[in-house]
Amino acid sequence: MSRCCAQPELCGPVASDPVVSRLISALAADAPRALRAIRAARAAARERAWTLAADRAPGAGGSLVPVDLDATIVLAHSEKQNAAPTWKKTFGFHPLAAFADHGAGAGGEALAIMLRPGNAGSSTAAEHIGVTRLALAQLPRRLRRRVLIRTDSGGGTHEFLAWLAARRLHYSIGMTITDDIGQAILALPDRIWEPAYDAGGQVRPGAWVAGLTGLANLAGWPEGMRVIVRKERPHPGAQLRFTDLGGHRFSCFATDARRGQLADLELRHRRRARCEDRIRNAKDTGLRNMPLHGFTQNQIWCELVAMASELTAWMQMLALDGPARAWEPKRLRLRLFSVAGRIVRGGRRLRLRIASTWPWAGQLTAAITRLHAYAPG
Repeated sequence: MSRCCAQPELCGPVASDPVVSRLISALAADAPRALRAIRAARAAARERAWTLAADRAPGAGGSLVPVDLDATIVLAHSEKQNAAPTWKKTFGFHPLAAFADHGAGAGGEALAIMLRPGNAGSSTAAEHIGVTRLALAQLPRRLRRRVLIRTDSGGGTHEFLAWLAARRLHYSIGMTITDDIGQAILALPDRIWEPAYDAGGQVRPGAWVAGLTGLANLAGWPEGMRVIVRKERPHPGAQLRFTDLGGHRFSCFATDARRGQLADLELRHRRRARCEDRIRNAKDTGLRNMPLHGFTQNQIWCELVAMASELTAWMQMLALDGPARAWEPKRLRLRLFSVAGRIVRGGRRLRLRIASTWPWAGQLTAAITRLHAYAPG
């Protein structure tokens, strides 16, 4: 923001930090109404951006839209409302976020960021349901049934899975290895295990997958739920955990998918790890700390962070090609957002001159041209 304030000829009038702080405080005075308005505007803008992107948008071609849920720790270095000790023995907040994944060759965008106190739990079904509701409301209506909800084992609760199943939402949810599941794993014969895939979809040596649906006790879980387990050799130097049976590391997840190879379903679930990249990018876009004292003020700040995240994602989706679609905020700032240029006036027009020797000048000018083509009129 300080860079934009220093270049009014390029960026136009930009609010100063005190003005932004006063605006957020004014919105926080009627937080429910302000949040509804902000979220409605974001959803309308997202529908427009995804429509313009056509086959480059999530859900194109009838595919599912992956929605990844995960929580993170945001440190607070001073007393702030509802800041509390965290499970990592730090102090701050524990927001729960939902991100739409654009795929391996692109990035992703924030759909919802629910601010929570630092002592909020990791496996709270009500908050997982709440943030999923917020995320679904951000999607175009035609896509709200064509989603794949993915979480780690923090979402593997009876209540959350029952809620997803009741609404016929597709899911791939991490599960905690209980004693019953551990016994079922030990009972699996060697011939049941199939090779697992690496991130590129190729067979990964030292990793296998198997189905547990017929062996584990699934009473009380949604009907038709499948449980898939992954077994792998720990990487050199890794310390074995108590649950690492037979010297192997195990992880399992639940899914509603009735068809598909076990290795493909396991790889699809493991790709939810890209959510960690989305969280890191959000922290580079304002989520690294909560700048205000009030809890509702900081919740509105989280909405602004989500807005910044999705504006960046939409720009990449609409204007960039190739590896640039997956560039993270720090790289975008270095290569595109901080390039030296000159404002030139002439012929009743305003032109931006960029040095032709800049390595990414071609990408930048092509991106600006594409964005101008989307402008109405």
